Amino acid sequence: MASAKIQRAIARQQEKYMSPLRLSRLGQEGQYYEAHQQLRVIASRYVKSESWDAATDLLYGGALALLKAGQGGSGGDMAIFLVDVLGKAGKEVGIEEKNKLLTILRVFPAREPTKKRFVTEMINWSSRVGDFPLGDPELHHVAGTIFAAECEPYDAERHLALGTKDSPEQLAKCEYEWYTQDEPATAALYAARAIFPYLLIGNLRSANKAHLIFTSRLNSSNKSLSVQEVSGKSSDMRVYPILPLLNFLGLLLMAVQRGSSDLYKQLAKHYAPHVKEVGVWDDALAQVGEMYFGIRIPRQGNPLFEMMGSMMGFGGGSPRPKPKKVDVPPPPAAELD
Repeated sequence: MASAKIQRAIARQQEKYMSPLRLSRLGQEGQYYEAHQQLRVIASRYVKSESWDAATDLLYGGALALLKAGQGGSGGDMAIFLVDVLGKAGKEVGIEEKNKLLTILRVFPAREPTKKRFVTEMINWSSRVGDFPLGDPELHHVAGTIFAAECEPYDAERHLALGTKDSPEQLAKCEYEWYTQDEPATAALYAARAIFPYLLIGNLRSANKAHLIFTSRLNSSNKSLSVQEVSGKSSDMRVYPILPLLNFLGLLLMAVQRGSSDLYKQLAKHYAPHVKEVGVWDDALAQVGEMYFGIRIPRQGNPLFEMMGSMMGFGGGSPRPKPKKVDVPPPPAAELD
């Protein structure tokens, strides 16, 4: 009986503070803070009674209402609370849960400080209870795409590298837009930021797709750029006479596809002076050499994670297992004409 009374009292409070008209009036009175705190109290009561569905529905609705009202901090707090409750409730990464989280993410104001924490908590939750140890790919993809649209390239990279089959296109476009703000000769530096992350997680298909999209945009946007089409029996390649490092990236992908350690060694030797000028590719290339060609490198700590961190702007964390050699099915043996 007492429990029923409590539930009715909670329902009355929820109706009071979740009403759009009530929220609007509170906003006019400068009392969004009151609504935020009251919704938090109600949600906490639901959590205490393990009424998980009621708690998640309340937090979802509250987060959306506050974010749409321009209350980024309060709405972000409710969104983060929602992720915490999903974890406590033992909710799996289902369609309903992802839809709620992504709907909230899409209404966050640009540059809202709590958004990045919300994304981090969302990804961490999905990695704990889902099938993907590094986080759900769809959540990564949407987060990365939003960060790319908001000109947050470092955050976009982190997530798109672990996204879906559609992520390489978004990452390549992001890197290309970033490149257009730099000198023309730096094209390979930005292309590499879309290629190496995929290679380093064993995703050659996405690395090739990112390379193709980046170079296609480069060609279409620079009609005066000298490009030579080189055709072989099993592959075609664009060669840029004034962009040697971009040629190197294309040949590197070809060497990985063929599984040719000899070709890789020749490339490394031939382009060594250019790579040395870049100064930040050495660790990535050493890792590629070990993963795809079995070329052992000295190791201390967790080089894969540290290398990706230095390239993409994040680091630290717990040690990762030593990467295994990645076997790529080679195409029929052929040489370029």
